[in-house]
Amino acid sequence: MFKTNEYFDGNVKSIAFQTKTLPATVGVMAVGDYVFNTAAKEKMTVVSGSLTIKLAGEETTKTYTTGESFDVATDSAFNVTVNEETAYLCLYG
Repeated sequence: MFKTNEYFDGNVKSIAFQTKTLPATVGVMAVGDYVFNTAAKEKMTVVSGSLTIKLAGEETTKTYTTGESFDVATDSAFNVTVNEETAYLCLYG
């Protein structure tokens, strides 16, 4: 049914679930800087707050706010800077 995940000493927490078509997580991030690695393609949507993202191979960062999404390639990584507590939805695949 649901699986809970905790990363970075509890500063990032999520609940995994299955949508009708794709696996997903919904979670929260505390203020901080994080690096995530991907195994599958990801589409992240900011539900509340903002995330500043630097995708692998990119030179610049971009800030995404409530309602905005970004894609991360399979077998990649991305840096995240969180300046305010932020909620997100991530779809895999």
